[in-house]
Amino acid sequence: MELFYHPLSRYSQKVLLGLYEKQVNFFPRVTELRDPIQRQAFSKIYPPCKLPLLKCADGSLLPESTIIIEYLDLHVPGGSQLLPRDRAECLRVRLWDRIIDNDISNQLFLLEQQLGMAPEHRNELAMAQVKQRLLQVLAGIDDELADSHWLVGDGFTLADCALVPCLEPAFELLSLLDLENLCRYRQQAKLRGAWELVAEEAALAAAEDVTGLKLIP
Repeated sequence: MELFYHPLSRYSQKVLLGLYEKQVNFFPRVTELRDPIQRQAFSKIYPPCKLPLLKCADGSLLPESTIIIEYLDLHVPGGSQLLPRDRAECLRVRLWDRIIDNDISNQLFLLEQQLGMAPEHRNELAMAQVKQRLLQVLAGIDDELADSHWLVGDGFTLADCALVPCLEPAFELLSLLDLENLCRYRQQAKLRGAWELVAEEAALAAAEDVTGLKLIP
């Protein structure tokens, strides 16, 4: 399998985390869509030009981070069980995955876009509204973590693959230290071997990014 991705993209990090949790062997294809030449080359492989993209062993292409992780969990027997076999728990995992993507990851991207603008061009009202939405969702996650080790029970799942890449930017941009369960979750996530690999690659990519732009969804 081959993964086309960018190490600073949260959705790419989500898939990388799933791959490492499943202990999958794959060929990494770092793709910089801000580079016109790389973008043109990638568009010939996948015209919608969206990352991440998994090229399966049979040559088929799988876009969308959630779908890629579901595919891995279905076809790779080893490593973490990212989608619980229990149907009720699986539904909770899917629900949290969608909430995190839509109401945390995408909202963080909107906030980062605003912060990337000159101060006079920022929409302060829109930024305040986004921050309020983020705080509400993260407070709900903090409540959820009061009775569970990971987001849905004791096992690391798809929902955690979605949430963990959002933690550092969320803590950088918002005041979250009063969310004690989320702080505990953040610390244990940092120590997880799969995330250490993802975070290390992201740090190297950030250090090498001469543009200074990190607005990659």
